[in-house]
Amino acid sequence: MLSVTLPKDIDARLDLLAAQTNKSKTFYTVEALKLYLEDLEDLYLAEKAHEEFILSGGKALSTKEVEKALGL
Repeated sequence: MLSVTLPKDIDARLDLLAAQTNKSKTFYTVEALKLYLEDLEDLYLAEKAHEEFILSGGKALSTKEVEKALGL
């Protein structure tokens, strides 16, 4: 369970959207979080992978090097 206090402008927008579509504010809040969380997960997992790569001392390859290694 999570309780969030929204800024008045966002709360008003949610009120209007919910009233116009006969769906709850909770429905739209959950939908928005699903979309945003997916992007956040991608971002933070990519940042973590990049940091681990840097710390490993691995060598980055250029596009040409990758193409050559793949026979392209």
